[in-house]
Parts: sequence; structure tokens; C-alpha cells
Amino acid sequence: MTHSRPVGTPTRGTTNTNRLRRMDRWIAAVQGPALRRSDHPLAVDLGYGAAPWTTLELLRRLRTADPRCAVVGIEIAPERVEAARPYEREGLAFRHGGFEVPVAGRPLLIRAANVLRQYDEDQVRAVWERLCGRLAPEGLLVEGTCDEIGRRHVWVALGPSGPRTVTFATRLGSLDRPSDLAERLPKALIHRNVPGEPVHAFLRDFDRAWAAAAPYASLGARQRWIRAVRELGADWPLADDHRRWRQGEVTVEWAALAPGPGATF
Repeated sequence: MTHSRPVGTPTRGTTNTNRLRRMDRWIAAVQGPALRRSDHPLAVDLGYGAAPWTTLELLRRLRTADPRCAVVGIEIAPERVEAARPYEREGLAFRHGGFEVPVAGRPLLIRAANVLRQYDEDQVRAVWERLCGRLAPEGLLVEGTCDEIGRRHVWVALGPSGPRTVTFATRLGSLDRPSDLAERLPKALIHRNVPGEPVHAFLRDFDRAWAAAAPYASLGARQRWIRAVRELGADWPLADDHRRWRQGEVTVEWAALAPGPGATF
């Protein structure tokens, strides 16, 4: 599949090894069953940046879920693709392209990490729709943002019909309070962290639950996080359980955090 003009604009290209490990770990757990059911489990790393490290890591981590998995890294900057070519091997390829996702067939995963932060909020819906339109029926688009060394992540998971969940993930030892993650909200939510918006209310309630769980800090940050998330679940529709909470994660139904009236989502 070829396209004369890729859709999108280049990112800054910032990349570090292990930057996306939290996102990858979640993907392997959540999307692993769909990969194993597929005859041709294909994943796309969209906008991998100036170096292909995170694409290589994605392949390695997905193959813990299914050894047959193949990954295609896609970059809109031709020089980044050429720089990545020497790393190609069985099950790993690099292509020049953008949001049109120039691969044969429909992937079971598209990971777009730190790609949409440079776009305007009102552009995100069209990008989501375009990428979701390329997914296999059981496919998943994971779009979100993290800091440069991978301590804090927030991502949205979308199926072919649209957004499903929002996941907050952190290295717990680096966290003063859950609302510290607000700076890593994806473009669809970051400008909505204001009073009157659901995501603002969620982070406010999370901070309150975290404060109430302070006595558990003597048992470690993990136990405090688990207690705070359990308390949070009394008022918010969580989509995971303690097995993920132990990893410093919590996943919330998208409908609970979706921007209010006037938003483009």
C-alpha cells in the first residue's frame, strides 16, 4: 500500500528507551487475547520518533502475549524511516506514512504515543476517526502522552466505534498526589481539566481519596494507591481491578470523563 502524501505533521521526535513501558505492559495484558485469536496479529507504532527504540520494545513486549505478533513502525519524516531500516528483521518493518496507516490489512493495535499533543483539540476527533477506521474488528487504538522518562502516562483506548476507557499510570514513588498526572492528559482532555468538566472532578476526587488513604503510606505507596483507587471506585466507573492497580494504574470508562457540552468529542 503506497500513498504519495502522508497525512499529518512530524513530531519533535523525542524518544528514550523504556519510555513507553507502562503503556506497552497494559496493551500486552488487555489486547493479548485478541492478538492470540488472530491469524495475523499485526500492530502499528505510529509516530515512533527520531529513533526506533520504542518500536523494538513494543515488538518484544507484544511477543510475550503472542510470539507471532508483527509490528510496523510508521513515521512521517522520511529520514527517520531510513535511519530505522537497519533494525528491520522478521516481524519488524518500518514505513513512511502518517494517519492513513500504510499497511496491508487492518491492524489489531495502533499505538500513537506523544503524537497528538501538537495538534489543536478540535483536530483530535477527525484523527481518532481516521485511525479507528483502519482497525480490525477486535482492534484497539491507544493514544496518549507520557513524560520523557516514562514515569507518568495517561492514554485513551478506542475501538473501531470510538473511545472506551482512559488509563492513568505512574511510577508510584514519583507521585505526590494523583492530580500530578494532569500534565500528561492527552489532547482530548488536557484543556478540559477545569472546574465543571468531568476530568477535573475525577482528579479532585482522586486527590481526596489519596489524602484519606494517607495512613496506608506506612505500608508503601502501592498500598496507598490501591486503597485510594478502591475508594474512588465507589463514585466512578472503573474498568479494571486490583491486578492492574498494583501496577500503579487505574482505568476509567471514557463516558465518565468525556468532555462536557460544546466539546468536539
